[in-house]
Amino acid sequence: RSKIEPLPVSCQFDYYNSMMINSVDEDGNSLELGGDFPLEENEHFNNMPVNTLQSDIQIPTNVYNKDPNILNAIYNSEALNDVFISNFQKDPTLTWQFFGSSTGFFRIYPGIKWTPDANGVAAFDCRNRNWYIQAATSPKDIIIMVDISGSMKGLKMTIAKHTINTILDTLGENDFVNVIAYTDYVRYVEPCFRGTLVQADLDNREVRPASAAWRLKHARTNGQGSMCNQAIMLITDGAMEDFESVFEEFNWPERRVRTIFTYLIGREMTFAQNTKWIACNNKGYYTHISTLADVQENVMEYLHVLSRPMVINHDHDIIWTEAYMDTVVTQSLLLMTSVAMPVFSKKKETLSHGILLGVVGTDIPLTEVMKLAPRYMLGAHGYSFLITNNGYILAHPDLRPLVNDLRQR
Repeated sequence: RSKIEPLPVSCQFDYYNSMMINSVDEDGNSLELGGDFPLEENEHFNNMPVNTLQSDIQIPTNVYNKDPNILNAIYNSEALNDVFISNFQKDPTLTWQFFGSSTGFFRIYPGIKWTPDANGVAAFDCRNRNWYIQAATSPKDIIIMVDISGSMKGLKMTIAKHTINTILDTLGENDFVNVIAYTDYVRYVEPCFRGTLVQADLDNREVRPASAAWRLKHARTNGQGSMCNQAIMLITDGAMEDFESVFEEFNWPERRVRTIFTYLIGREMTFAQNTKWIACNNKGYYTHISTLADVQENVMEYLHVLSRPMVINHDHDIIWTEAYMDTVVTQSLLLMTSVAMPVFSKKKETLSHGILLGVVGTDIPLTEVMKLAPRYMLGAHGYSFLITNNGYILAHPDLRPLVNDLRQR
């Protein structure tokens, strides 16, 4: 990990884009960032056509594939290719190895041809995957507050809803969340979850719950929630004042709720100063979202802020995700877990800033893990099971999820 450093790219740099490889234009010429990329079916990788000598890069459609930041990060992650190959040679039981960059690209080994959806779109963003989010941040309690006043109509409300959904998509089972809609009164979006922080598992995120923001303070006092990072997300088209007296009463000087993130919705910047003040004086982050296309990248900024103390203090362990199946990347119907950890810059001039470069990891089929406890060693009526320190049941004789109910990570 320490060998990956964000060095400037001073010359032209090309890479294998998994969407472009082995494709030609109408004149028979290879597509830019494509070229000849040999692929062979491999039984170890679900009989998918793969290249075990080279990793390649997937970039979501909404991310510009020749952005200087993207090119710089890809260039500096090239060293991982040899690491992945060496790992596989040392341990042939390894399956997919990958690196998800904070800039949005996804390096996967062995290299594959990426298939877009029916609309030709690559919607997969590694930064939304559970392994990335869990490795990049510590568990967190999140309150999302959305302005529903008269000015938040039409496109503004559409953008606000998309922002909420994008934030919720960055949460996992280690996190707790609630959402509150406000104007001159508070309206609970989901009355069933009134006044509580609920675990941000798939079922609760689909319900899109609600609560009151300052209950974060009481949640920690009462031992509820993640007992770790706490943040408020404020989504509005402007703040008439900075509400300094509110923060003095409820959050200062201890700052029990460590961070407040503000998202200014719409093209108008009339009340931007107050919105920015709220974030900056509560160790948060302010961003302006004027269009739907701005949502994804701007929401991701909060992960960088919450990861900084962890990166600077080096206090994050390797994470194991819950058991899942992944038909998006690996087209596998095997239960697996992803093992991942954060990658950060170790340059002296940036170390104090806690710059997260991304997350590196590998997928492990649970069948491989369970081979460590063969049945003949268990005795009569014995069985083995596997559970993580977060309480995830990874393997158990009764863990037989239906294909139609699988969660794609």
